[in-house]
Amino acid sequence: MKIVSESTIEMSIVLFIISLLVLIVLPNLAQQRKNANRIHRHAMTAVVQTQVDAYENETGTDRVTLEELRRHDYLTSAQVQKAKKEHISIVNGKAVAP
Repeated sequence: MKIVSESTIEMSIVLFIISLLVLIVLPNLAQQRKNANRIHRHAMTAVVQTQVDAYENETGTDRVTLEELRRHDYLTSAQVQKAKKEHISIVNGKAVAP
């Protein structure tokens, strides 16, 4: 009986330590995910802006959309989908993200 109770106490201590570690690690993971999403949105906006500038320089037009960039192979379909998912739009020749 004494061995069983000692094992139970040891197991309880181990579970307590594991739960403390989880409480410490999970909030940090959520913050890192937000940070990664912010960086990705910024990078995607920069890619779209670069392609808008290239399209405007080559065609001489200042009215461009994401679909035009895809149609003329300045952006891939996957890039256009990502830009739409990130709510990136083109306003007056500038790529804008919320």
